[in-house]
Amino acid sequence: MKFKFKAKTKAGEIREGLVNAASQDLAAATLQKNELFPIHIEEDTGNMARKVFAKYYDRVTDKELLVFFRQLAILIEARVPIVVAINAIEEQTSGSFLKIILSDVARDIEDGVTLSDAMAKHKEVFSSLAINIIKAGEASGNLKKSVEYVAGNIERNYSLTSKVKSAMVYPVIVMVVFFVIAFLVVTLIIPKLAIMIKDLNAAVPWYTTVLITSGDFMAKYWWAVLVIIFGAIGGAAYYLNSAEGKRELDRIKLKLPIVGIIFRYVYITRFSENLAVLLAGGIPIIKAIIIVSAVVDNSAYEDLLLLTAENVKRGDNMSDVLKKSPLIPPMVSRMIKIGEDSGQVDSVLGHITKFYGQEVELMAKNMSTLIEPILMILIGIAVAFLAVGVLMPIYNIAGQIQ
Repeated sequence: MKFKFKAKTKAGEIREGLVNAASQDLAAATLQKNELFPIHIEEDTGNMARKVFAKYYDRVTDKELLVFFRQLAILIEARVPIVVAINAIEEQTSGSFLKIILSDVARDIEDGVTLSDAMAKHKEVFSSLAINIIKAGEASGNLKKSVEYVAGNIERNYSLTSKVKSAMVYPVIVMVVFFVIAFLVVTLIIPKLAIMIKDLNAAVPWYTTVLITSGDFMAKYWWAVLVIIFGAIGGAAYYLNSAEGKRELDRIKLKLPIVGIIFRYVYITRFSENLAVLLAGGIPIIKAIIIVSAVVDNSAYEDLLLLTAENVKRGDNMSDVLKKSPLIPPMVSRMIKIGEDSGQVDSVLGHITKFYGQEVELMAKNMSTLIEPILMILIGIAVAFLAVGVLMPIYNIAGQIQ
C-alpha cells in the first residue's frame, strides 16, 4: 500500500511524497534507510478509494486468476525471482483491481513476507485453498508444483462451472424472449382484437373475458406492470445477495428438476477434487476439510463438511459422517471408506472427481435436449390459450353472421 509522508533531510529540508510499504512502521523504516526522518506518515486514502472502486466494478475473474497462476508457474520454472515475476505479470494484466492486488503482493514480498502470507491479506481474491496449497509448497520447497496445482484446480473448476452455465443459457434465453413477446402481445395486440369483439356485442366465454380485461389493463398501465416486474427482480436480487437469501438459493438449487442433480454432482466434484489436492499437498485432513467447506460454494455442503471436520476431530471416520447425509451418494461414501482403510484417500478422491466430472459434462451436454421439449410444451400451451381465447370467439361470431 502507499503512504503519504512528510520528512526532514539531514540538512533540515522538508520533503513530501509517497512511499510503498506493507505497514506504517515499514514505511518509516524505508524513509530512514534513505536518510529521511519522518515527521508525519499516513495511508494514501486516494489509493484506498481507487482500490475500493476497482474491487466492486472490476472484480477479479477465475479466468484472470488462472492466467496469473499459469504465468507465475512458468516464470518460477525459469528461475525468475518471485517479486520480478509478479511485477512482470502485473504490468500486462488488464484488470485494474488485480493490478492493485499484485502490486500489493509484490511489495509485501519485498518487505520479507512470504507469498502465501502476502496472498492471505487479499482473501477477497485468493481462496483459502490456493493460500494453503502455496503455503505447503513453500514449506516443502516445491513452490512451482504448488502454483501449478492451484492453476489446474482453478481451470477445472472454471471449466466445470462454465459447462453448467452454458447448458442453462439456451432455456433462459428462450424463456426471456417468450415473456417479452407475451408482454407485447397482451399490451398491443389483444386490446385491438378486443375492440373488434366488443363492437359485435356477442357473448364470449369467461377465458376470453379474462384476456380482454388483462389486455385493457396492460394497455393503460403497462408502465406500472414494468415497475412491478423490475421491482420484483430487484427485490429478489437484494434478498439473494443476503446471507439468508444465499442459503435459500443453495437449497433451491439442489431441489430443482433436471438441473438439481447437475448442481449436486458439481459440488461433489468440487469437494473431492479440492480435498484430494490439499491432502496430496500435505495439509492435515481436518484443516483440509474446513478449507474445502469454504470453497465448495454451497451452504448445505459447507454445513455438512464442517460437521464432518468436527466428527473427524473427535476420532470418527469421514466416510461414516458422509454416508448419513442425503447430499452424498452412497458410492462416494463407500469409496472414501475404501480409501481410509487402504490409506489412499487422496487417490480415491481423484477417481471420484474423474467420474462425477464426466457425469456433469455429459449431463450438461444433454440438458438442452431434455429441457427443449418441456419449453416447447409450455410455449405451445400459452399460444393455444391465446388462440382459443381470442381467435375462436371471432371465428364463431363470423360464422353466426354468415
